[in-house]
Amino acid sequence: MIRVLFVDDHEMVRIGVTAYLSAQNDIEVIAEADDGKLAVELALLHKPDIILMDLVMKEMDGIEATKRIIDQWPDAKIIIVTSFLDDEKVYPALEAGATSYMLKTSKASDIANAVRSTYKGQSILEPEVAGKMMKKMRQKNEHYLHEELTNREMEILLLMTQGKTNQEIADELFIALKTAKVHVSNILAKLQVQDRTQAVIYAFKHNIVK
Repeated sequence: MIRVLFVDDHEMVRIGVTAYLSAQNDIEVIAEADDGKLAVELALLHKPDIILMDLVMKEMDGIEATKRIIDQWPDAKIIIVTSFLDDEKVYPALEAGATSYMLKTSKASDIANAVRSTYKGQSILEPEVAGKMMKKMRQKNEHYLHEELTNREMEILLLMTQGKTNQEIADELFIALKTAKVHVSNILAKLQVQDRTQAVIYAFKHNIVK
């Protein structure tokens, strides 16, 4: 049996989901909590296989409860079950150590399947949440690209944003035209863009131009 601690401050939600989960042959709800503070106590007391965690609750919210549980029990598997999809809830919850992220609008059967999958070591994310995480990862990767530029390449990129040609860049920096062209080629390669226009767009998008 997969032992579950269910944390939610809405009694009707707990009753409904608990009834469905308890009817499964492989899942047992061993304890319930209506606030984060009690959730931490019960989690450390019972060490359940899975914790279903609401986010917005009195006494202590789900994010803080998740942090405290993970701090004291790093192997805990926590599934966030909430109505919120905004960034200030999603990212902190996952960064706090939550394994999976579900919405309360999900079918009870989907939550049961998430319990099974998370128990097996998988991470289950709502499609909208997965999309947000992929977008954030892409933004981090893009931000990292221009950090690979040398000081000279960054200087040339700034001149490119001013519309300077290779010859004008060479003249202004007192370098050979061939050297300027090499620097520009290196910049395009490091930023993973195809031409100068895309490099300039990258510079403005990432606030490189002051």
